[in-house]
Amino acid sequence: MNKTLPPRRLSVAPMMDWTDRHCRVFHRHITRHTWLYTEMVTTGALIYGDVARHLNFNEEEHPVALQLGGSEPDDLAKCAKLGEQWGYDEVNLNCGCPSERVQKGAFGACLMNEAALVADCVKAMRDAVSIDVTVKHRIGIDDVASYDFVRDFVGTVADAGCHTFIVHARNAILKGLSPKENREIPPLKYEYTYRIKQDFPDLEIIINGGIKTLAEIDRHLLNVDGVMLGREAYHNPYVMAEFDARYYGDAAPPKSRADIVQAMLPYIRQQLARYGDNGKGLRMNSITRHMLGLTTGMPGARHFRQTLSDARRLAAGDPQLLVDALERMPPLAA
Repeated sequence: MNKTLPPRRLSVAPMMDWTDRHCRVFHRHITRHTWLYTEMVTTGALIYGDVARHLNFNEEEHPVALQLGGSEPDDLAKCAKLGEQWGYDEVNLNCGCPSERVQKGAFGACLMNEAALVADCVKAMRDAVSIDVTVKHRIGIDDVASYDFVRDFVGTVADAGCHTFIVHARNAILKGLSPKENREIPPLKYEYTYRIKQDFPDLEIIINGGIKTLAEIDRHLLNVDGVMLGREAYHNPYVMAEFDARYYGDAAPPKSRADIVQAMLPYIRQQLARYGDNGKGLRMNSITRHMLGLTTGMPGARHFRQTLSDARRLAAGDPQLLVDALERMPPLAA
């Protein structure tokens, strides 16, 4: 596909069980230019599983990146090629996930201890595809607190041809903390990410971790090339409504919340018609669950969530439920 892609100034993090294709379509109705990432897909799932189930996405999601989990260069190269053939704009290698399941597979954050292997993986992937190959990683492992560790990791992987690094500015604690705790307990060290950009000015450095507000994004963009939001983008998605104008110079007015709901209705109907299979396949909740945070911080937000969580009406599969949820709130100006 020949297209001009926006810069990665803003992006939404890959989040397991959250950033599926339905979530990404919803986010795309809020922001036209922000980069969207899939949930992590393991190489085994693609090589031995249902490729279409893992890689199908909607054309309106672009720019969209496929995040892969794995540690075998040949397998990653094959899966990167699949991602390119399916139409993804970028392939990202996960070197930051600390879960025990990922550790047993010897990938994710474990790979930060094997920079040479990551370099081999990146080289194999770059040799297989023409789209960007990027790496998402932490700043350290367990009690390794030295900046030199992450600097040397980035330097080694960059020598293999990786130009873009997404830095979750926390250590990954591989034993004793859950993935959720790993997103909250290790202290954020944004200054390490800033130093990476200073030491490697020709690389594209994107910062991630605990970022919530436009003011915080503005501050980070003084020091790095891009900002990736995680949980805030999911729980308070309308924060992204200002991204296009503020960070991409797009003069088109953002959609109101009501506009976004209306835009999602035909998508929901189409998906249910195609995949619903008389109640045995896709359920409406698989799409609407990602929209519960649309009215976060507004009067009546609880009523919106309650209405949108009505199990009986969700099972009936009538998208009018979304409209009714909005109507339970005070009139929305945005």
